[in-house]
Amino acid sequence: MPALWIAHVTVTDDEAYGKYAKLAGPAIAAHGGRFLARGGRFVQLEGRERPRNVVARFDSVDDAVACYNSDAYQEALSHARNASERELMVVEIED
Repeated sequence: MPALWIAHVTVTDDEAYGKYAKLAGPAIAAHGGRFLARGGRFVQLEGRERPRNVVARFDSVDDAVACYNSDAYQEALSHARNASERELMVVEIED
């Protein structure tokens, strides 16, 4: 079943996070991920607000997790770790 990769992010270092973004996009695409939303307008109804929200669709939870664990994504993530506060989840969806 398809899955969504959902990230809620507060960027604390724009320059370093820019390096993450430059590398993360190709890593996600290489695993079949397709962005549905990246930093667009949102309305926070409950919980902690994060100014950047990203949603990508993958063919399966396993594909999304494989992407996260890939060398390419981990390289990208090395730039985001000290440049942001974030939550990331993968959730299976009905298609």
